[in-house]
Amino acid sequence: MQRIYVTGAAGFIGYHLCAHLLDEGAQVHGFDGMTDYYDVGLKRARLARLLGREGFGFTEAMLEDGARLAADIAAFRPEVIVHLAAQAGVRYSLEAPRSYISANLEGTFNLLEAARDAGVRHLMLASTSSVYGANESMPYRETDKADTPLSLYAATKKATEALSHSWAHLYGLPTTCFRFFTVYGPWGRPDMAPWKFTRAILAGEPIDVYGHGEMYRDFTYVGDLVRGVRLLMAAVPERPARREEIAAGDSLSPVAPWRVVNIGNGEKVALGDFIAAIEAAAGRAAKRNLMGMQKGDVRATWADNALLARLTGYRPETGIAEGMAAFVAWFRDYHSL
Repeated sequence: MQRIYVTGAAGFIGYHLCAHLLDEGAQVHGFDGMTDYYDVGLKRARLARLLGREGFGFTEAMLEDGARLAADIAAFRPEVIVHLAAQAGVRYSLEAPRSYISANLEGTFNLLEAARDAGVRHLMLASTSSVYGANESMPYRETDKADTPLSLYAATKKATEALSHSWAHLYGLPTTCFRFFTVYGPWGRPDMAPWKFTRAILAGEPIDVYGHGEMYRDFTYVGDLVRGVRLLMAAVPERPARREEIAAGDSLSPVAPWRVVNIGNGEKVALGDFIAAIEAAAGRAAKRNLMGMQKGDVRATWADNALLARLTGYRPETGIAEGMAAFVAWFRDYHSL
């Protein structure tokens, strides 16, 4: 039975990943600080669905408590660590920048040290498509430079990638970083567009449409994403590869057992089409309040997912209409609408 440690277990993605792993019979231990960035009640509701399931354990503590985190990991003895816990959100990084430094940098440092001491077989860290920043060449490839972040959130996630590479090089810690592309689905976050738009449309209220609607995102359904993460667990970068051994398009490091992988649908969806999918699922038309771009935001994201397919044989496949129908149905049920 595989032993897997998941930080951010009560979060949106963490909850779905833990449930998926438990369904497969894995032994899972979750760790989460239960911070109040958004409704803690939603986090408690997710966690309640995991607690009591056979094979699941949980610790409530902060990443910044390095001693507690290290002791927890040492006691569980995981083969794999999936580090999802972070301070998320592009816009919130303008309001509370210090929380990104403490959670994403100090917290990830503590996690890296604990993983090194525990001798885990595979460390997996969540990053974001936001690290591509001002890059204009699309679809984004893992081998593209990501040196122009447009928000503190993106900068801290790029920094965690760099930190993990150095630990992989110095201590031989096999590491995979995965860059998520606009994840959505049931049990999603209230600060994200699917929740905000669905709530407003169902209530007959206007929605704020930034970039005057001329924006594009590579929307990734959460069920597809966790399947990608699960399959990548077996794609362990065992050792550095000589440059001539690295296949074209592979981000495998020549000096460390380290790789970064996009997890996205590989499809650029217009914001208007995304809103139309919510309208269709909700059975109501949206009232659009067109606005300019927000600070730190990017005009478009679009993943090249060829490396994921090469490593796992899998590509995300859920279309926006199907995925948003599932989200809206869950939203109605959760709020008893």
